[in-house]
Amino acid sequence: MLTNLSLRYAEEKDLFNIIGLFMEDKFGALREELSEPLLPNYQQIFQSIREDKNQALMVVDDNGELIGTCHLTFLPSLSFKGSWRLNIENIHVAKRYQNQGVGTWMLQKAIALGKEKGCKLVQLTTNKKRFRAQAFYEKLGFEATHEGMKLYL
Repeated sequence: MLTNLSLRYAEEKDLFNIIGLFMEDKFGALREELSEPLLPNYQQIFQSIREDKNQALMVVDDNGELIGTCHLTFLPSLSFKGSWRLNIENIHVAKRYQNQGVGTWMLQKAIALGKEKGCKLVQLTTNKKRFRAQAFYEKLGFEATHEGMKLYL
């Protein structure tokens, strides 16, 4: 039973569980590596995120158990008359907690943080093959208004 949800900044001790959440996903299982110790890149990038005032790696905690995560990036933009926008990435909820309102709660909290920062736009991307995720985001009011493109290096 979800009784005491909190959204907090991730700590280094959370990294193993965050990568574990990524790997519960069929796409994450192909691109991530969960090992003891974790790959050094995970710690290095985590430190870079923590040091950047416009980045926030967040986790959802339920009575001490990490059950969700998302990465927030606050982007200054000259468009929209010069405004901030919030980009939300790596949205994951533990499989056993999906369909219980955790993702909705987490995104509502993330959007509230964006509003506090003065963001005028919230954007996210999702893989075109994530049909359930797309339906979930649309239910929250997101619209597929743009076509995203990537170049892997």
